[in-house]
Amino acid sequence: MPFHADNILALDIGAGSVKLGSFARLKSGGIELVGYAIRSLSADPANEDQRLGDLAAVLRGLIQENGIRPQPVLISVPGQSVFSRFVKVPPVGPDKLLQIVRNEAQLNVPFPINEVVWDYQLLGSGVGEVDVMLAAIKSEIIEQITDVVSAQGLRPDLVDVAPMAVYNAVRYNYSDLPPCALVIDVGARSTDLIFIEADRVFNRSIPVGGNTITQQIMREFNLSYDDAEKLKIAHAFVAFGGAYEAPASEVADKVSKSVRSAMTRLHTEITRSINFYKTQQSGGDPTLALLTGGTSVIPYTDTFLREKLKIEVDYLNPFQNVAVDSSIDANEIGGQAHLLAELVGLALRRTLTCPIEINLLPQKIIEEKTFRKKYPFFILSMVAAVLIVLVWCMYFLRLATLGEKRLARLQNRVNALESVESRLKVHEAAIRDLDAKFRRMAELPAKRSRWLAILADIHGRMGEGMWLASVKPLMPAPAAGGGEEFGGAVGLPAGTPAAGGPAAIEALAITGLAYLDKAPDGGAIRFRDALRQSPFFSAESTEIISAPVPGREDFAAEFTIKAVLKEPIPL
Repeated sequence: MPFHADNILALDIGAGSVKLGSFARLKSGGIELVGYAIRSLSADPANEDQRLGDLAAVLRGLIQENGIRPQPVLISVPGQSVFSRFVKVPPVGPDKLLQIVRNEAQLNVPFPINEVVWDYQLLGSGVGEVDVMLAAIKSEIIEQITDVVSAQGLRPDLVDVAPMAVYNAVRYNYSDLPPCALVIDVGARSTDLIFIEADRVFNRSIPVGGNTITQQIMREFNLSYDDAEKLKIAHAFVAFGGAYEAPASEVADKVSKSVRSAMTRLHTEITRSINFYKTQQSGGDPTLALLTGGTSVIPYTDTFLREKLKIEVDYLNPFQNVAVDSSIDANEIGGQAHLLAELVGLALRRTLTCPIEINLLPQKIIEEKTFRKKYPFFILSMVAAVLIVLVWCMYFLRLATLGEKRLARLQNRVNALESVESRLKVHEAAIRDLDAKFRRMAELPAKRSRWLAILADIHGRMGEGMWLASVKPLMPAPAAGGGEEFGGAVGLPAGTPAAGGPAAIEALAITGLAYLDKAPDGGAIRFRDALRQSPFFSAESTEIISAPVPGREDFAAEFTIKAVLKEPIPL
């Protein structure tokens, strides 16, 4: 099976196509292409909102058609989706280098650093200032892509940038490059220019590609995007220009001129980029251009660029040093090699140390990978925990058996002691009754003396011309409204506790009389105030509860005062 789970699975998500490749590891350390599949992906800008859904459908079809099982996958994303910048940093130790690079990233990346996934690569020989390549992609974009891939059962293991994957493939396959070479990767929406010079690399993405030609044809023929794309595939070639004879077909002639117009614009951008590389990056003049990408195979593209750039132009062959399984037709792979350089560059990341090792894998995927690596240890820990539980269970079962035997012996002794206990309880109850009687008898003298002291205090606080009629104990009784009233003289009979209440006297109802000639105002208020000064009664709660107005014939005024005890007297 070409797409075996033990092979390296590489996935290149381009603007106009999706490429999937399976590579076997060779004992020599190299790789061998054992299977691949290519599917078109709409590059129509008008359908951009449907792109993720189209990508999911294409991936699902590729996986089902090739019987691919869940496994790790290496992904490359288009260079136009990634922001790349080349900066120089001073030569410092490894401990300070990361902080300096991070500061450079914050200065150069045009988005908040916490909204992007970014990585860097050190370039050059390390003498003097250090060249650093920064690569960043918005977290939202890359997470959407990895979520679509994960939803199809594949596990993203690495996210590379297409131009850097191509660069690694070129370095592996071409050991005899000139001092400065240029890779021109013409894709559907953009063209990636990769300058290769000694141990340096510089790339730039320009917004000219296959879509530029398609849109030119749409305007020229007033067609829809899909119809213009079909017309481009059927008739496109780069017109020769000048005094060359035009094609017999008028349609082909117009299409070829549209292609030449787009290629002329491409040439202009390439020339501008070469000048930028030479002036701003101190680079050299490229003497070799290697063509790759889906749009690069439009007939006469290499001839056109050779004439315009005045340098040697050839097609990139990513399989010069990469083996191809004999089951793959040589003519077939030869006709599609221009689409597979990214796949080769991705697969090399798993077998060799590559010159550029950028990884834009989202943080959540990294955390999932870390968890999967720890998963076997979790399993072993769970197994160990289960074994420990089993050992403890056996230990406790043994203890339970011994405990049951000991419990049986103890139960016999308990039964013997229970019979003794029942007899002791009878004697203990009798002792408790006697003890309660003795305590009540011991408390009687104290209660008697307390009552005498209270009565003496009451009598001593009465004014001239006043005498006591009665003193009655009061106990709390439940009120109808849920509050608290007092029984005794006013409510319950003296000595009868309220239902659910404590058996104690909490207040006294003091009834007295006063001669009107001795106490014209009745004397009740002065008596109440005197009782409030008593150490036995509460100053706040002692009140007059009854003071009827005397008649004309009466010679004395009657009153009743409720004196609340500070300390209730238990019965």
